[in-house]
Amino acid sequence: MRLPESPLSLWLATYGPYVPEPALRGDHHVDVAIIGGGFAGLMTAYELKSAEPALRVAVLEAREVGYGASGRNGSFGMTVVGLGFGAMAMLRGRHFLRDAHAYMERAVDAMGEVIAREKLDCDCIRPGFLRTATTEGYVRRLQHDVALMQSLGFHGIDWIDGEALRKRVDSPRYLGAIWEPRLLLVNPAKLVREEKRLAQRVGAAVYEDTPVLEIEEANGFRLRTPEGTVQADKIAFTVNAYSHLFPLLHRKQINAFTYMIATEPLSEEELASIGWQGREGIEDARNLIHYYRITPDNRLVMGGGPVGLRWANDLDADRNEAAWRHLEQHVSFLFPQLRGIRVTHRWGGPISVTTNLTPALGYLRGKRAVYSLGCIGHGVSASHLNAQVLRDLLLERRTELAEAPFVNRRVIPWPPEPLRTTLALTIRSALELQDWMYERKLG
Repeated sequence: MRLPESPLSLWLATYGPYVPEPALRGDHHVDVAIIGGGFAGLMTAYELKSAEPALRVAVLEAREVGYGASGRNGSFGMTVVGLGFGAMAMLRGRHFLRDAHAYMERAVDAMGEVIAREKLDCDCIRPGFLRTATTEGYVRRLQHDVALMQSLGFHGIDWIDGEALRKRVDSPRYLGAIWEPRLLLVNPAKLVREEKRLAQRVGAAVYEDTPVLEIEEANGFRLRTPEGTVQADKIAFTVNAYSHLFPLLHRKQINAFTYMIATEPLSEEELASIGWQGREGIEDARNLIHYYRITPDNRLVMGGGPVGLRWANDLDADRNEAAWRHLEQHVSFLFPQLRGIRVTHRWGGPISVTTNLTPALGYLRGKRAVYSLGCIGHGVSASHLNAQVLRDLLLERRTELAEAPFVNRRVIPWPPEPLRTTLALTIRSALELQDWMYERKLG
């Protein structure tokens, strides 16, 4: 299947000249074939070759590196799992939340460590994270989340009131926020292409414009591409929201679509009017969150809000005029002092959603294949630690990471159509209704 043409994200549109690697041609034999050239796939290649330099490892990317979520995301390397602290505790229990959050703290740190150690040029900063409340109901929700996390023994997750918050970022809508210092902001297109260089440096082969059209199980796996084949002893699926394209993963996840905009660079006066000198990354307390930041060249980038769903996992939904209008209106809602600011970039893309709204990694076909999916829009940091998990699974190591909370747990399959779309729409409607109830008195 040919993936659709998509509007370029700010990150890709401003990247500059990029020369993709040649497509795979001819017949090849490798120890491990990795399907998907995003953060997870490239870092899995890097981790494998760093651990076992003699391994023959190939990464097969259907388009160019950065085409998928790794080049279109909000740029937040964060600790959030699924819908957040309270929702995760309700869905999976307090003990799971404790283990999952510890994993995500480790993921953020692992991402920061590889960026620093390998000197990856990706505009990385560590400004901290704010999760803001714009209604009294959201205040109560976030204060409950702070108490929950502190009761589980986590430090560095604190409540700040509206006055203190508005001294950081000046929105008249803000009533308070969770403050968490553990956050990385990056230019994701730069990062994923630096990680391609990293994988190649340790000896992995990277092929772009090389979609995997068919996988035959024979003496391992035989992968057919438009101009060649790869015989692999083991394979790794690191395609996240595109996982349903492969029969082995068909019902483990569905895709949902999130949308983003970026403004023109703010003037000094406009930037001064909203404060934000600390350049913190911000999400709000909604179920269908808004997430936003200031870029190094002083653009306001915002995403989230409306979530797109399509029949039978159709991938041609990267454009959504209504969602983009919503985001422009939300910029004015939060920052009336920026009303009329020009939007220069609009884009969207699919995220991967499991039935329990939790990431999933594990084995397929005994221990000959592994997968990572279900990041639900919070995969920038998770992808980097997930790569270490996949390394250990592929090498059949019994490690702490191989026993992590998302690994080899039962993934309840999504039902076939029409139940799949009905269930997805029902979940989205329930989340939208709860957001409406919190916000029904807002002007």
